[in-house]
Amino acid sequence: MRRQDVLLVDGYNMIGAWPELERLKELGLEEARDRLLELLADYQGFTGMQVIVIFDAHRVPGHGATYKQFNLTVIYTREKETADEVVERLVGELKQRGRNIYVATSDMAEQHIAFGKGALRLSARELLIELGQNRKELEQRLKSDEAVPPRRNPLDDKLSLDVRTRLERLRRGGKPDA
Repeated sequence: MRRQDVLLVDGYNMIGAWPELERLKELGLEEARDRLLELLADYQGFTGMQVIVIFDAHRVPGHGATYKQFNLTVIYTREKETADEVVERLVGELKQRGRNIYVATSDMAEQHIAFGKGALRLSARELLIELGQNRKELEQRLKSDEAVPPRRNPLDDKLSLDVRTRLERLRRGGKPDA
């Protein structure tokens, strides 16, 4: 069984490369970061890939941070550490676990290093196109689902009234024999 594929994203590289995020950055970097994370969370949900977003904080004093937001792993690098260094380290660690690793960045040097370590590269433009295609496919699925009438639970017809009543009580938090 193949382990879950991983997408490593150079966050500030995407913000600088995607027109929507570049405009949001003018309002504030936090807005652009949040929007990027929203878009990538949708992508993760649609593709099933694990997405890790790395933000470069090498000029900011501190120990760095890793946390979950929108079910994504978000990493801020430590002082004097670049996002590229974290990406390289993660590619090495994750590749040993038998996963396909994708690195999303338009930094050509970083693409070559990641490719040399066994990762697959994805430019900011390619990722943006893929996000758009996924969104269109999801919208089409939702539209086709709306055209199909909701199905009844097939077990419902096979259960006695007594069993259905007990299950309904359990579902609502009560005792089955109450």
